Amino acid sequence: MSQVVIYSSDYCPYCMRAKQLLQSKQVAFDEIKVDGKPAVRAEMTQKAGRSSVPQIWIGSRHIGGCDDLFALERAGKLDALLHV
Repeated sequence: MSQVVIYSSDYCPYCMRAKQLLQSKQVAFDEIKVDGKPAVRAEMTQKAGRSSVPQIWIGSRHIGGCDDLFALERAGKLDALLHV
């Protein structure tokens, strides 16, 4: 199983949706919250090239945000990435 990392915020509905999808697939993930942590958000922005949350990595691959995660699911490609 690939390691999954998600940068998130407590009150972000897109973060909640992304985490719910991963939980429905029984995928464990490391959650890094950016709320009130400008240095952590800056780290995420540098890594992802985006400042919005969520930002999701599967293994070393940056997936993007919630919409990107669901697009992989709809395309039938998410499970293959998760189970490398």
